[in-house]
Amino acid sequence: MAGVQDQLEIKFRLTDGSDIGPKSFPTAASVATLKETVLAQWPKEKENGPRTVKDVKLISAGRILENTRTIGECRSPLCDVPGGVTTMHVVVQPPSTEKADKKAAHLPKQNKCVCVIL
Repeated sequence: MAGVQDQLEIKFRLTDGSDIGPKSFPTAASVATLKETVLAQWPKEKENGPRTVKDVKLISAGRILENTRTIGECRSPLCDVPGGVTTMHVVVQPPSTEKADKKAAHLPKQNKCVCVIL
């Protein structure tokens, strides 16, 4: 019976409302392992998918989960429903535009004023 309690059923909710999973994970698994699973099972037909684990943020019980923590450390008391499935929300960070950032750093700042007459 202890082996069953050391597992959590987790599904991943994407921003469009679709789900990946549910899948069973040991409580000793790291958040980085969950992110690797999301990356591997990401639907190929969806645009703007994550390229690396660093592009994925997992949110559970209103908290952004850190890669180095385990699922057992991150779970909330609400996850302790027997036979329940925990839903984690997946947020994909947009790819950074390093070239645009470098260009903007070299340009002098311009004062812009906008007036609106109603």
